[in-house]
Amino acid sequence: MKSPSPLDNAERTLLVGVGLKQPKSRAGASGAAVERESLAELDELTRSAGARVVGTRLQMRDSLDAATLLGRGALSELQREAERVNAGLVIFDRNLSPSQHRNIERGVGCRVVDRTQLILDIFARHAQSREGQLQVELAQLNYLLPRLAGTSRELSRLGGGIGTRGPGEQKLETDRRRIRDRVRKIQQAIEVVRRQRSLRRRARQGVPLGTVALVGYTNAGKSTLFNALTHAEVLTSSKMFATLDPTVRSLRLPSRRRVLLSDTVGFIRDLPPDLIAAFRATLEEVQEAAVILQVTDVSNPSHAEHDAEVEKVLHELGVADRPRLRVLNKIDRLAPAELEALRESCEQASFSQENPREKILVSAQRSDGLENLIRCIDKAMPVDPIVQRHLTVPMSHGRELAMIYACGRVLNSEVLDGHIRLQAEVPASLAARLDSFSSSQEA
Repeated sequence: MKSPSPLDNAERTLLVGVGLKQPKSRAGASGAAVERESLAELDELTRSAGARVVGTRLQMRDSLDAATLLGRGALSELQREAERVNAGLVIFDRNLSPSQHRNIERGVGCRVVDRTQLILDIFARHAQSREGQLQVELAQLNYLLPRLAGTSRELSRLGGGIGTRGPGEQKLETDRRRIRDRVRKIQQAIEVVRRQRSLRRRARQGVPLGTVALVGYTNAGKSTLFNALTHAEVLTSSKMFATLDPTVRSLRLPSRRRVLLSDTVGFIRDLPPDLIAAFRATLEEVQEAAVILQVTDVSNPSHAEHDAEVEKVLHELGVADRPRLRVLNKIDRLAPAELEALRESCEQASFSQENPREKILVSAQRSDGLENLIRCIDKAMPVDPIVQRHLTVPMSHGRELAMIYACGRVLNSEVLDGHIRLQAEVPASLAARLDSFSSSQEA
């Protein structure tokens, strides 16, 4: 007897894309091509939310209908299509206004969810820390507030289905006053968390450890790369937005310096502004980073567009000019000819002034190229630079000698009259502490 699939009981979902017929200037692609690509991404998001996609529908229009987005004739066709495939949920690949949402739901006769609500649902599923849960709840309430009128669906965590996984035990009929009170309480709680994070960050800054932040489009392989570099066990998944809560681990560089590597939430096109604002505390790890590793799934045909979306968010965060390394991940998925062409283009770019950011080819899954990546991080790290010193340290000062050997690189040494003369490369912070042992002769 065949065992039941987890998708057998999943919510049957119909995906709908609506676009404009005129061409769009996105890598020269037509409007229809862009919408089909966006629909494919919506398919991934829907599966990440645990639903079963039973059909997709794309309509290209000369203009968007203000009341129903589709127009009443197309809305009737959509109703018949939903009935034919027995879909209990219709997800639109656009953000719907409250009136559009109500009109479409009445016309289709089943639940309707837009792109923002779907992303919020995935975030609600994956947020593990108290901070992450508060941030998701805040974004959900801000989304819910203008949509209170004319409906009475439940937004309880006990509710089932995409778009019903809501903040606490709140219900949709909760009046605006209670929701605004809850929003204020959440904002206060997030501010407390932000202050705690700031205190921890200041304590960290007491020891000069630079932070390296991993950023990139969702599902680019950031968590897999993070685990490969730090030997951590962060959850890795092919599902989108598997990582919401930032994880920080230390990494030893070839110069013997230690840095903190931070794994952050993935970006996506049309990321709701409320989510960017709500996750500001989480994204502070990116804002505080000395070096940014921009991870790209180079095997994805749309990786150039994904990089453009990441660039937008980095500009919004004010870190576009921060030292950055481009990490082209998942090279193991490329055909040999594609990989060779990519290597040649990266070598040519390294001699060009048009693209000064270094590109490093890696496969986080197979740990290919990681040693080169770590060397490049070491080279790009501006925090606590390595300096060369000539030191004369009494042999009785075992603590200082141990620090030199642990945190620096000894080039040569000799024992003389109860002292050890050293030529060593050490972090500038350690060199300052060893200033009393410095010889007059320095490199």
